[in-house]
Amino acid sequence: MKPNSPTRLALFDLDHTLLPLDSDYQWAEFLARTGRAGDPEIARQRNEDLMVRYNEGNLTAEQSAEFMLGLLSPHNPTDLARWHEDFMREMIWPAIQPNALALVRGHLEAGDLVAIVTATNSFVTAPIARALGVQHLVATEAEYIGGRYTGRILGTPSFREGKITRVQQWLATLGQSLADYPETWFYSDSMNDLPLLEVVSHPVAANPSDELRRIATDRKWRIIDLFSQLADQKS
Repeated sequence: MKPNSPTRLALFDLDHTLLPLDSDYQWAEFLARTGRAGDPEIARQRNEDLMVRYNEGNLTAEQSAEFMLGLLSPHNPTDLARWHEDFMREMIWPAIQPNALALVRGHLEAGDLVAIVTATNSFVTAPIARALGVQHLVATEAEYIGGRYTGRILGTPSFREGKITRVQQWLATLGQSLADYPETWFYSDSMNDLPLLEVVSHPVAANPSDELRRIATDRKWRIIDLFSQLADQKS
């Protein structure tokens, strides 16, 4: 590593970790609601089915991409960018919570190298990462050819074990690897992220699913609940 480079690495999942929602699901819902995803009811049902399968651990990246990236390919990028601005204003900015921002800011102010590592595609998540103040994003990449999205994944999806591969690939572009960092954090809510949680020195179960909470408790991992106040307000 170069002199004065960060010696600590902090990685964050995005959906239900730094946000109290799933940005992929909400983007698809937004397109369906505004008539930009074909038949709205069919799109909503497909979106719901994918979310159920994801939560059950029965969804592959390819199955998700067939629908999620397929929502991009019929439209030109200019329209998509304009719609995404509306999506940010309506769905994402109101969902960003001060304690999530403070958690990220704490690592940034400590001089750590910080990245969001998410299975959701970079078209949806790049503006969200910027809104959270994070420069580096490791996300599933949507293939883009001839000025259009093709609806296919480019390279390794940032999902399950693929998150480790993609983090290593990203660090390699910086001339680094995970092994260069004596202290590494990964914050996640999901069992799908267990592979990356198991390779960092400081795994953190953030707003975890019931199954991940049990594992984190058994292994004495740190557990944080960023959005418990929201749950209290709804009860």
